[in-house]
Amino acid sequence: MRRFNRRSPWLVALFLFAVMSLVAGACSDSDSASMQLAGGEFTQTTTVPEATTTTAAGSFAQRYSDTGDDLALSGTLNATVSSGDLGTDGIAAPVVFQTPDFGRDIIFTAEISVAVTDVAVAGDRATREISALGGFLFGQRTTGAPNPVSVLTFKVLPEDFTDALDKLGEIGEIRSQNVSASDVTDRIVDLESRILTAEASVERLRELLASAGGVAVVVQVETELLQRETQLETLRGQLRTLEDQVGLATIVVTLSEAATQPSVDLMVTAYAGFDGLGQGCPGDFGLGIEQNTEATVCFEIFNTGDTPLINVELNDPVLDITLEDLTVVSGEPAEQLEPGESLIFAFEITPERDLRTQTRVSATPLNQDGDPQEGRAVANTTSILIDAVDPGGIAGFSEGLDASLSFLANLGRLLILGAGVLLPFIWLLPILAWAVIKWRRREIVIAPEYDEVPSPS
Repeated sequence: MRRFNRRSPWLVALFLFAVMSLVAGACSDSDSASMQLAGGEFTQTTTVPEATTTTAAGSFAQRYSDTGDDLALSGTLNATVSSGDLGTDGIAAPVVFQTPDFGRDIIFTAEISVAVTDVAVAGDRATREISALGGFLFGQRTTGAPNPVSVLTFKVLPEDFTDALDKLGEIGEIRSQNVSASDVTDRIVDLESRILTAEASVERLRELLASAGGVAVVVQVETELLQRETQLETLRGQLRTLEDQVGLATIVVTLSEAATQPSVDLMVTAYAGFDGLGQGCPGDFGLGIEQNTEATVCFEIFNTGDTPLINVELNDPVLDITLEDLTVVSGEPAEQLEPGESLIFAFEITPERDLRTQTRVSATPLNQDGDPQEGRAVANTTSILIDAVDPGGIAGFSEGLDASLSFLANLGRLLILGAGVLLPFIWLLPILAWAVIKWRRREIVIAPEYDEVPSPS
């Protein structure tokens, strides 16, 4: 007994070691099972009569299995963590889910408006771009000149939805874009449930019709059966419509011709003196100087439209000048004039008389492709008065003629003024004329009585 007691501590230690080994093995098996669960399929299926209910993970697996997708469920919902994925503090790396795989029924739609140079060419390009992605043209409505517009409806796979929008946006200038996604999972589940109920009801009515005995009963059951079958087909049609919308995204593209508004503006000013470079430009909008005195006329051309301008031309028949006769103060006339830019020119004159300029500027606009827009030239005309004052001395022929014309003009104004004063009293003329005539007649009758001389007796 004493020997047994002396060895008992070693036996107890051996027994404890065996128990700890068993516990460690069990924990290892448990961890392996957990990793297998995390890295493998996580699908739970419960079978009920005529229906199958799956968990959330099971619906994912079933969906990809039905559509033939090779993507494994473990790649979407779970991630296998290896020792290299652990941080220095032993914290596992976060699991990354693929956002497109929601397991939901989503309808993607988009409406995009694009301004293009040529509607017909842009429509052909849009169709080719969508066809290259596996989509197709579902509908088209086109109107011609003077405002050509084409509305194209495309169908693409949901995974190509974003690429299709990018391709269509590259055709021209996007004016507006509206993208939406509608989750119809609940509606589809509800329709599927109502379809199952309607199918069961139709089947019961068919069995009842087969066992009906009287004519009245048969008619009543057939009427009810017809209503249930109509309701069933309506539900099936609604379900097919939603499934089609989920299966193919819809993109409606409106192609319209880019409406450009080219415009050019001209400002003409002047200032006294020469400086050779037009440094005083812009000057005043009117100028009064002595005759035969030096003056400088400034011309500033603005591109006030939304398109570049080329072939800028300027002429003034009063000054007898063109663009080649002017001195460039600012800008590059040989290059195209961008929207918001301007050109400034100067011209030196010595007026001998009063001048009213008639300056006209014209230019050709460019389209979005950089080509001239034939038949859409823009122009503008502006004038100013340069008053050349006579410094004094003997009047010449022109001054005398101007004075005579001025006298005649003033005389005409006085006559018109007098006529205007007398016009309200014109009704007195007939009365005055009648009075004068009557007075003259009376004078003729009375005059012999006083003028008669008595004859001598």
